[in-house]
Amino acid sequence: MSAEAADRVAAVASSRPSTPLQTSWFEFLLDGSLLEKHLKKANPDPTPVQLIVQFLEQASKPSVNEQNQVQPPVDNRRNRTLKLLALEVAAHMKWDLDVLEKGLTIPVLNMLLNELLCVSKVPPGVKHVDLDLSTLPPTTAMAVVIYNRWAIRTIVLSSFPEKQTKPGPHQMNVLYKTSCLQLKEQANDSISVLEGALQLKKDFYVHTLRTLDLLAADTAANGETESSTAGLCISADELHCQVHYDVGGIFFHQGCTDQTAYQKARDHFRQTKDLLKKLDSTVHVHLDEKRLAGYWNACKALTEDCDSDSQTTAYDQINSLIRAHNYQAVIEAFIRDNVTHSLPNHFRQSVLREFLYKSGLDEVCHKLCICNAIRDSLEGEVLSVRFQQLLLKPNKWMVDFILEVCTLSLEKEHLSETLRRKIGNFIKTLCENLEELPLLFVVSSHKLFIELLKEEERKVLMEQMRKKSATINLSAKPLPSFYDIPASATVNIGQLEQQLILLLEPRKIRQTLIELHGLAERSYWKVNNKWEVPPDYINVILSIKDNLTKDLVYILMAKGLHCISIKDFAHARQLFTACLKLVTEFSPKLRQVMLNEMLLLEVRAHESMTAEGSKERPPPDLVSRVRGYLEMRIHGVLYYFLMSLCPDVPLRQVVGEECVTFMLNWRENDYLTLQVPPSLVMNNPYIKLGQLLASTCKELPGPKESRRTAKELWEVVVQICSVSIQHKRNSDGRLSLIKHRESSMGILQRYFRSMSHFMLLHSIVRDDIVNEVTAEHLSIWPSSIPNLQAVDVEAVAVTVTELVSYALTLNSNNQSWLITQADIYFVTNQYSAALNIYLQAGAVCSDFFTKVVPSDVYSDQVLKRMIKCCSMMNCHTQVAVLCQFLREVDYMTAFKALQEQNSHDAMDSFYDYIWDVTILEYLTHIHHKRGETEKRQIAMKAIGQTELNTSNPEEVLQLAAQKRKKRFLQAMAKLYF
Repeated sequence: MSAEAADRVAAVASSRPSTPLQTSWFEFLLDGSLLEKHLKKANPDPTPVQLIVQFLEQASKPSVNEQNQVQPPVDNRRNRTLKLLALEVAAHMKWDLDVLEKGLTIPVLNMLLNELLCVSKVPPGVKHVDLDLSTLPPTTAMAVVIYNRWAIRTIVLSSFPEKQTKPGPHQMNVLYKTSCLQLKEQANDSISVLEGALQLKKDFYVHTLRTLDLLAADTAANGETESSTAGLCISADELHCQVHYDVGGIFFHQGCTDQTAYQKARDHFRQTKDLLKKLDSTVHVHLDEKRLAGYWNACKALTEDCDSDSQTTAYDQINSLIRAHNYQAVIEAFIRDNVTHSLPNHFRQSVLREFLYKSGLDEVCHKLCICNAIRDSLEGEVLSVRFQQLLLKPNKWMVDFILEVCTLSLEKEHLSETLRRKIGNFIKTLCENLEELPLLFVVSSHKLFIELLKEEERKVLMEQMRKKSATINLSAKPLPSFYDIPASATVNIGQLEQQLILLLEPRKIRQTLIELHGLAERSYWKVNNKWEVPPDYINVILSIKDNLTKDLVYILMAKGLHCISIKDFAHARQLFTACLKLVTEFSPKLRQVMLNEMLLLEVRAHESMTAEGSKERPPPDLVSRVRGYLEMRIHGVLYYFLMSLCPDVPLRQVVGEECVTFMLNWRENDYLTLQVPPSLVMNNPYIKLGQLLASTCKELPGPKESRRTAKELWEVVVQICSVSIQHKRNSDGRLSLIKHRESSMGILQRYFRSMSHFMLLHSIVRDDIVNEVTAEHLSIWPSSIPNLQAVDVEAVAVTVTELVSYALTLNSNNQSWLITQADIYFVTNQYSAALNIYLQAGAVCSDFFTKVVPSDVYSDQVLKRMIKCCSMMNCHTQVAVLCQFLREVDYMTAFKALQEQNSHDAMDSFYDYIWDVTILEYLTHIHHKRGETEKRQIAMKAIGQTELNTSNPEEVLQLAAQKRKKRFLQAMAKLYF
């Protein structure tokens, strides 16, 4: 009985409940009828796509000749049968490319479809574009069509930033880039082939399980036999519908470089839509109708197609109005949409952003912003930062327009009470944010105020209005509310100062300061030399004329910053809120300062929650505020208002850094790469650095030639890490990044997601190829540095160490980061620590070695380093065992290790983990030579196990090796963990 059969019997006999055993790939070779039975199961295990991978992987395994040289796969009956089985699985799936593309990698699917071309008798060595499809047998022509459909679909799909996670044979991942490049080079030929297929009006036939079986039985079939015409019939309309959709997709993809391609795409999508309406059923048409509708809308907008379509009338109307510069009509359409809700919010926001980039349209932007804010309120969304900035300096026409849009948005039959309540809350928010009494009276006298707000709410708002009317501006006289507490002259100044140092409650701080100023008029912000505010703000605060107000602002800010540093965010909010309320009345400059600091407070508070294990995404309001801050200096309405009153608002550099860090950490890559204004990138070096990082992360799955930003990021970071500073200004603002070297290094250490950049830089500056540190995505970076002597080696080394340590605090089970950490220990000669981490990396990706460790984790390089670690610790038997793990067993190293007599490991207790008979035979020889009879007997016992018999089938030998690998790695983990 084979080892696998024995395992099955044991599994059945076990008292524990067992899951059905997975059918092995080789069983389908033994039983010709098994495949069809397996595929008809409700949930076959393995699944069809897994079977295709297994069949092709086994059929493409290279062979080794007598000289131990690797040869291409043998073209024998076994391999041909495996390839045919893979085709039969695909035929069972009716050649649905949607399903095949989701389950298979590009190289695997390329191999599968090339096999289809081969069995379909497509003439070898002839370009498909040179074939006349009308003269080919039906299944032959269909094979050509399927291949070229896949080719153009793959070009489109591979351009999307999507991580490759699909399984495939070992060689296939290496071929991914090559396959994509070849397909792109042949794109025009594939399009021509498919356009030729659209000219054919006859039905098509595609291979089925039956026709493939016929081909296998009739090896002399020449394409004209029954096997080529008895396949599954696909009508011309069905095929044309699918081909029009696929060809339209490739033309749309080419439109970014060729504007006329959009017109071709539109024509093909129109044909697709017409054929879909014509077909009664679409069994053989596999397309995403939502994506088709999106393509159609985009093409119409890009080609200015005025053709009407009832489903996209709203989009067409807006696009045509924008092209005609009829901005008032766009505003009216937005107001109507507040009732119909036919336009999605993201489209409305994109229209607003488009107007923001045009000069002279401020009023249009304000009105669209108001329309969007009311739509957000109707849908229960958070009001945007841009709208809140509008409310900082409103005027009469703006308030009138807000009330008008609110009124029109409620003009709907059978309006629900929920929507009325939402608009009521919006009116309430408006009243709470307006500071000018005339504007408040405009709102309070409007019919919506009376109809939508309850009596109690109206009373509260009216009381607030009365209080505001009695408020005196601090710029002329201190606020009465801050100075209405009488001072006590009997209290000792020293006691009050001590109390002032300890207090965190804003009102008590204010009361204590009033009492101190009543006793002695002096500067109490100097009482504690540990009270510190950022240097950027000192001059602004100390320029406050009223001494009491100056002390209060300084102390509230200093205490708030201290609370943030000790992560007491609750008290920090209280202190900053009180400070904001105070400065709002007399200093727009300080008001903006406090808004910025409160934003930084919320960002750090959320970062702290994340560091403590919270996986909650930041609220949309916080993300909007961060975006608002980044955009404020260029486009913000608030910015222009502030600049008109106080042209020198101090902006702390760290706020910008933290905002960019925040956007990167929460993967707002689309904003940093697509939505952030270009002028902002040019003027803010940290946004520029963030954009480079975001762009590089987005381009990681793409082909090598598309990684322009990776090269640019490499150059920037190398210059940041350089000792000398280049003073020549580049057009992309890189000088700013280099000048702020210390701060830039801090940002990189805080949010550099892909560590490979520093790992490669570390290896280059060490100039030690053998002991280089590995990491993910090393291939995207340049491999050389022009001015290597200028790089600060110490800065790079410190950054690498801190970066990996910090990354592992965030995710201690990331095997790639663990391998990188182990490499750092290895290159610094810390072999025990390195082996510990290498074993951890293998354990986390194999459920503590109960499964096979993936070859990309325990690559030959990692295994060789583990071998050296064991060797340096004099664990020579462990070295010999690990030599078996290599793709090619390293007998030279294993024999040399076994010759060592001064071994610090358990020696013969590891013999049970050796499965290579050659090593076991060498062990028996060396123990016999030394006269070590007892150890020789242990080695003889190990070599005598039946499952190691070289006459066993390959599957049995592999099973025996995997069992020993698992047990050995578990034993090593117990030793070193």
